[in-house]
Amino acid sequence: MVDKVAARRRRRQADVADASLMRVAVASCAGTTIEFYDFFVYGTAAALVFPKVFFPALGAAAGALASFATLGVAFVARPLGALVCGHFGDRFGRKNTLVATLLLMGVATVLIGLLPSSAAIGVAAPIVLTVLRFLQGFAVGGEWAGAALFAAEYAPERQRGRYAVFPQLGPALGFMLASGTFLLVDVMVGAGSEAFLAYGWRIPFLSSAVLVLIGLFVRTVVAETPAFREYRAELEANGARRPEIAPLRQVLRTHRRQVLLGGGVLTVLFALFYVATAYLTSFGTSADGAGLSRSTVLELGIAAGAVLALTTIAAGVLSDRIGRRRTIIAGFVSTVPLVLVLFGWLGGGSGIAFGVTLATMLGVYGVAYGPVGAYLPELFGTDCRYTGAGLAYNLGGVLGGAIVPLVAAALSAAYGVFAVGVLMAGVTLVSLASAVALRPRVEGLS
Repeated sequence: MVDKVAARRRRRQADVADASLMRVAVASCAGTTIEFYDFFVYGTAAALVFPKVFFPALGAAAGALASFATLGVAFVARPLGALVCGHFGDRFGRKNTLVATLLLMGVATVLIGLLPSSAAIGVAAPIVLTVLRFLQGFAVGGEWAGAALFAAEYAPERQRGRYAVFPQLGPALGFMLASGTFLLVDVMVGAGSEAFLAYGWRIPFLSSAVLVLIGLFVRTVVAETPAFREYRAELEANGARRPEIAPLRQVLRTHRRQVLLGGGVLTVLFALFYVATAYLTSFGTSADGAGLSRSTVLELGIAAGAVLALTTIAAGVLSDRIGRRRTIIAGFVSTVPLVLVLFGWLGGGSGIAFGVTLATMLGVYGVAYGPVGAYLPELFGTDCRYTGAGLAYNLGGVLGGAIVPLVAAALSAAYGVFAVGVLMAGVTLVSLASAVALRPRVEGLS
């Protein structure tokens, strides 16, 4: 009888633990999905709308370039967001910092949806747009590391890859949601219509307010991570209110190699994603590119996002069996020949080639990206994990997400689309070398 009671108690405890882990998983996934939805709504609008709304005086080509330049402003802001949010996240906790990043992103996105066009307020419109984009980048810079730590620090060691994959689903779900919202608006007001340019494009930005309220509710019901609570308890037991060394100083003293090589690993991942979602979106709708309708490109984007979600989940689970590093390296090794073949095929301007290239690029990205939610936190100790993981992640964001797409557009204009494939293969080799050189510093996250 006693054994049966004890067995029931253990089952109840296991059920409670599983429920808690699922709440953490949902909170981390919901937050990154909303953040990346906001981020990608801007990217989609930058490719399809902003040249006409905010940069009409520059003409089509220069307007598109200026629009993508504002897209890149966010990547400059991301390391700053990682530094500031990392400091507060390592000093005062993951949870409150994540709530703040979500609020900042939501407010900036809604304000973009309310921003008057250049026709209404002149040069002030693109200036304010750039400032709001900077705030978006700042928020995303602080978001990812906190969400990844939230999942990884809660997860059992042997299932860390499985649970840490939930924040990694943010790009896939956010991209699908952003593409789906624009597609719905296209159906409602008409693609390319005056109504779309006047107010239709604003709907996805304003819709962010509803998503942010949902995300805030989900995050406020989850407690601080066990690893951080133990870390704070240990400090207090030693009579210290805070660590003697600031998180950034600790990272620079003892973790420079992890940050630099971690940024190298992430460079091609950002390059794959943003070349696929920004450059290819513009290429797909261009008369000189695939020549597809905007609705077709958005539909293909939703399908490619589903492929990304599946490969991300599969890779995260696989990383618990064969290791994060091996899974990431396998993704990089497969990327090199694929991008060369696909961009050679894409040069023919085929709609099928466009769809296959988009889905495959996001698919191989997911293979390497899935384990990153556990891989980067395992490189740092609890006292500076938020700062270190955030800096490594966003260093890759600047190199791969801001610089590579701009270089890709210039190479494509000068030498044809196959040159973009050569560029992507070269960047992949750099990230592969970084992954080979980088091993996790800590296996436990306590």
